[in-house]
Amino acid sequence: MKEYRIKNLRNVGIIGHSGTGKTSLAEALLYYTKSTDRLGRVEDGTTTTDFDSEEKKRQISLQASVAPFTYNDIKFNLVDVPGFFDFVGEQIQGMRAVDVATIVVSAASGIEVGTDKAWEYCNKIKLPRTFFINKLDRDHTDFDKVFAQLKEKYGMSVVPIQYPVGKEDSFRGVINIISNRARIHDPKTLEMKEAPVPEELVDKVAELREMIVESVAQTDEVLLEKYFGGEELTEQEIYDALIKGCASGDIAPVTCGSATKVIGMTTLLEDMIECFPTPEYAIPQKAVVVDSGETEFISLSEDKPFSGFVFKTIADPFVGKISLFRVITGHIRPDTPVFNTNQDKPEKINTLIFLRGKNQILTDKVIAGDIGAVTKLQHTKTGETICDPAFKVIYDKFNFPTPTMTMAVVPKAKGDEDKISSGLQRLVEEDPTFTMERDKETAEILISGQGDTHLDILASRLKSKFGVDVELKRPRIPYRETIKKRSDVQGKHKKQSGGHGQYGDVKIIFEPRQDGEEDLLFVDKVVGGAVPRNYIPAVEKGLRESIVEGVVAGYPVIKLQATLYDGSFHAVDSSEMAFKVAANLAFKKGMEEASPVLLEPIMKASIIIPDDYMGDIMGDINKKRGRVQGMEPVDGKQMVIAEIPLSEMQTYATDLRSMTQARGDFSMEFARYEEVPPTEVPKIIEETKRYREERE
Repeated sequence: MKEYRIKNLRNVGIIGHSGTGKTSLAEALLYYTKSTDRLGRVEDGTTTTDFDSEEKKRQISLQASVAPFTYNDIKFNLVDVPGFFDFVGEQIQGMRAVDVATIVVSAASGIEVGTDKAWEYCNKIKLPRTFFINKLDRDHTDFDKVFAQLKEKYGMSVVPIQYPVGKEDSFRGVINIISNRARIHDPKTLEMKEAPVPEELVDKVAELREMIVESVAQTDEVLLEKYFGGEELTEQEIYDALIKGCASGDIAPVTCGSATKVIGMTTLLEDMIECFPTPEYAIPQKAVVVDSGETEFISLSEDKPFSGFVFKTIADPFVGKISLFRVITGHIRPDTPVFNTNQDKPEKINTLIFLRGKNQILTDKVIAGDIGAVTKLQHTKTGETICDPAFKVIYDKFNFPTPTMTMAVVPKAKGDEDKISSGLQRLVEEDPTFTMERDKETAEILISGQGDTHLDILASRLKSKFGVDVELKRPRIPYRETIKKRSDVQGKHKKQSGGHGQYGDVKIIFEPRQDGEEDLLFVDKVVGGAVPRNYIPAVEKGLRESIVEGVVAGYPVIKLQATLYDGSFHAVDSSEMAFKVAANLAFKKGMEEASPVLLEPIMKASIIIPDDYMGDIMGDINKKRGRVQGMEPVDGKQMVIAEIPLSEMQTYATDLRSMTQARGDFSMEFARYEEVPPTEVPKIIEETKRYREERE
């Protein structure tokens, strides 16, 4: 690939609702610019950016994928981002590497949930955004209607810079409103041939041009004065103002076309060059200077020593780890000495590549503003900074959402546990929005992610990438047991069978622990040597071993106070073991006499939803045995704070999505343990018994 300067780069993220044609748009641009020799189709699994076996099977994008190409001496890096909501982490990674987002909207469906979410996310990270109205060749499509929706929803910043010629079956070209030029599609060559603006559209184009002029004039005082003075703005002035307005977020240009028919790619590419901001306009990156500890905002620059950050990691079972990075300052070559400031360790750069989907293009240099990749970095993970050892900075890490759904991974073949652990460890490197841990209590391997599809795909990848077949089950709920009353019991262990006997005798008061702590509180009130001092630790140890399994359903016991106040011993037959057994006997008897109860974990959930769904959410919280604690407004939505049992929240990521058409979000954290309602107890005991029988 040719060497480019910052001003010759365009980094564009393709974002939007699932199914709007984002991957098809990337494919059309690659094919049109002759970067690929055939037009791939999502349905056939032949697109460049959807190369993963799971993506081909499901016909949706599952990961952010880079597709570089050149056109008129400009290098474009398209980053195709999944629209499916479980893969929000891929969106966060992909959007961090680009300078402008193109929100793809279907001309048939108009604004959808994913459109809103894309707009909100761009606002949140202050990323310039544009729109591409796609699928204009389909039935029941109407550019004017969709444009009016965008304008109404997102305000005056939405400005059309293109207009379609024809509609539905007869859609055949695109007009560049600023230059007043029409381009008509030739289906044989796929080229767009210049033609005069059709007569019936002359007035419409003039009206839209006036809208552009008015919008750009408001971004610049000199232009505003000129506009109000009745002077014409030149094409160059309009384009310059559009770039500045787009970079600042004051203007969101609207383009249009049909990706699958490759109509409008010429006009789109020309407007990407003329109206989209270059990396020079990128927001300075927040960084900490290692030596001073000071925070600085570092602009993209070719003049400083090398620095960049890894925005994505791919776990390739054949190549190993591939790290995709964006260069912020300077440039990098294969022999550049590089330091990971997050890990405080040097890294070795062997081979530098540009990735186009899964295809690797060797390069000997990646400059500021560009996106490159490197294989086999030893220490570096997603979100970490690599830089010249003489220019040590740490760029801001990613803010990934916390996982909202957890499942237990069960191997289909015995002895696969180690392979599962190492495979999952590799997948964690690739996808920081999911976590894995082994539950000490149940010994289950638990994976947590953004929803059922996310976890299902991780399980599929374990099989396709690492050859391990697993199934996912709901994890066991960590119930607990406690007592509600006081009991005073004796535990006596006496065994004589010839030779050395066993004798241990204890009297213990069991009662609920009142200081808010959950651990066993052992109190020694023995007087007069009724239990010799050297056996008292054995009594406590016996109780601590006993509380691992309660008497209701065999769950650990919490909030228990045990007071040892009396007992007896035998000069020859008493031993530590005998007193441990006596303590265990006392525990079982004491629990049964003190009204034992089952406790369940209660979660504090913060649920953010638009007002329209408030009734449904409240009704569902009640159905889930939850209690609403309060409400507060957050960014034009409502946050409902509720306490709900964990057993009712295991599939809440899916439930909330279906109740709110994916417009709701939530997070939850453990609050405390509470008594299980009596009606639920038999069910839990039965389930626990069945689980234990299966394990035996």
